[in-house]
Amino acid sequence: MMSQEQNDVITRTGPDAPAGKLMRAYWQPAALAAELDGERPIVPVRLLGQDFVLFRDETGRLGLLDRDCPHRGADLAFGRLEDGGLRCAFHGWLFDADGACLETPAEPEGSRLCRNIRQKAYPVVEKNGIVFAWLGEGEPPAFPEIDCFVAPDAYTFAFKGRIDCNWLQALEVGIDPAHASFLHRFFEDEEVAQSYGKQFRGASAGSELPMTKILREYDRPIINVERTEYGLRIIALREIDGERTHVRVTNQLFPHAFVIPMSTEMTITQWHVPVDDETCYWYAIFTSYTAPVDKQKMRAQRLELYELPLYVSRKNKANDYGFDPHEQKASTYTGMGADINVHDQWAVESMGRIQDRTREHLGQSDKAIILYRRMLREQIEKVAGGGTPMLTLDEKNAKAIQGPGTMDGIGPARGWETYWMEVDVARRRGAPWMAPKPEADERLLRLVQAAE
Repeated sequence: MMSQEQNDVITRTGPDAPAGKLMRAYWQPAALAAELDGERPIVPVRLLGQDFVLFRDETGRLGLLDRDCPHRGADLAFGRLEDGGLRCAFHGWLFDADGACLETPAEPEGSRLCRNIRQKAYPVVEKNGIVFAWLGEGEPPAFPEIDCFVAPDAYTFAFKGRIDCNWLQALEVGIDPAHASFLHRFFEDEEVAQSYGKQFRGASAGSELPMTKILREYDRPIINVERTEYGLRIIALREIDGERTHVRVTNQLFPHAFVIPMSTEMTITQWHVPVDDETCYWYAIFTSYTAPVDKQKMRAQRLELYELPLYVSRKNKANDYGFDPHEQKASTYTGMGADINVHDQWAVESMGRIQDRTREHLGQSDKAIILYRRMLREQIEKVAGGGTPMLTLDEKNAKAIQGPGTMDGIGPARGWETYWMEVDVARRRGAPWMAPKPEADERLLRLVQAAE
């Protein structure tokens, strides 16, 4: 258990909160690039408890500004895109993507007022379907050269979904290997050939066994957690028999992302981004190592489940997440349909807007969550003391974080430590877009040798 004060420290992310100052040391997903498609590419954004307006000007340049006009506070999200910037609908003041005031047309002819006016602007960059924003002070860090950023656009697909609870409990479900055997249990297995774009529905590497069968029948994983330069490596082992072990390797990418295997050909990199202290979005980039992603199919699958423009699940608290007691008895553990994101959403929203961790009792299966919270507190304290937190890289060190290695497969009971690395290396080397990386290969070889 922890005290209420400790819980507040690790969950609150406003501008003056300790965890908020930590979060502002990192690039934050602010919107999907697809949200800027259409005739009016202007999107209101609430992020880390602050309000912004994101837009793409007539030249295609992205801008992120404070949402309140510096004239008299009107909402710039209702502005007009014209004349090289975003024009407030109240008095016509015009701002470019850098926040410079270009015109104050209601002022007298020859007025020099706009020369002294600036709207606060924030760096933004688009990465494979997600627009990232930098809300910190000074120069933003470099992006790590992880697979979801290195892969060409054709081999990635981005989406998001809203969750009505604090970001931390949403993240913690993703680094909990044990819950998948229960929360995501299906009593029958689908045809693996029909699993494209669906989590936990395909076959594990090295076998014909669908993941759903493995998770259902082997529900007491041995969990290993290791600290890494990027966060945590989490390994869940499910012994199939004396010769074979199911190995699932996932990664926590500090501060609020994880990288997980989706299928033999895809991984998911997913961020849990605070809108404010009581709401968050998950943003995900699906990365393919074999063929270009069928974006149309992936998007169509998800639009059946989510309502735009807020990307709210059609199954939610208002309709009991689609709960069906007959389904719970016959086909799924939750009775809430086949979308595992709905299962996760129910679990974390049912804890309350901000989970009361003073009442919880953690066990051995929660070791990744325990270690993550320790790491989170350490980094919060580091920033409070004026230090630089982990995984804030410069351009020179951006290549230091690659991969990170992840897989789901059945390997030898003895030798699984090298098996998963070999499978991951083979998949990544086989990707059409993966350039040879001798340094990375040498580093992985040393890891394999150390494991042996």
